[in-house]
Amino acid sequence: MSATIISGVEIAKAIREELKGEVSELKEKHGVVPGLVTILVGSDPGSVSYVTAKGKTAHALGIYSEQIDLPSETSEEELLGLIDKYNKDDKIHGILVQLPLPKHIDEGRVLYAIDPNKDVDGFHPVNVGKMVLGEQCFLPCTPHGILEMLTRSGIETSGKDVVILGRSNMVGKPMDKLLFQKKAAGN
Repeated sequence: MSATIISGVEIAKAIREELKGEVSELKEKHGVVPGLVTILVGSDPGSVSYVTAKGKTAHALGIYSEQIDLPSETSEEELLGLIDKYNKDDKIHGILVQLPLPKHIDEGRVLYAIDPNKDVDGFHPVNVGKMVLGEQCFLPCTPHGILEMLTRSGIETSGKDVVILGRSNMVGKPMDKLLFQKKAAGN
């Protein structure tokens, strides 16, 4: 068995071009400008880099983007109030609260507060349930991105065993395994 090298850079470039066209079409045909808000609590360098990249990518695609940077001492209630504000904001179609959050903020309460229809991370229980049922919803980015890379590279996953290595809430949890198992089973 030989190894197959997958160029994530090339696949990402192709996906960005496709999305740029879709965003342009939404604007032209429907007068809709997709909107994303990223919320960062604290100043973890990795998190800052991640949300900054999201904003730059959104701008390059023609998506309206807001980045909200909050101090680490922000209260849970303040954060929940901000999420409620963006849940009600018609120009915002996606909300991304960067994890991890400071220890004094209940991550579960924050994730549950995000409108499932705006939960671009796919972590809200409604989206996890829809994913399990095979219904359309936002999917967790990392496992979905890996599946997209495999699919676009022509790698057949049906009937294959899948190994997931990870220790974060985003990689290696049951929802990631389910996504891969469903794909491997051909669902």
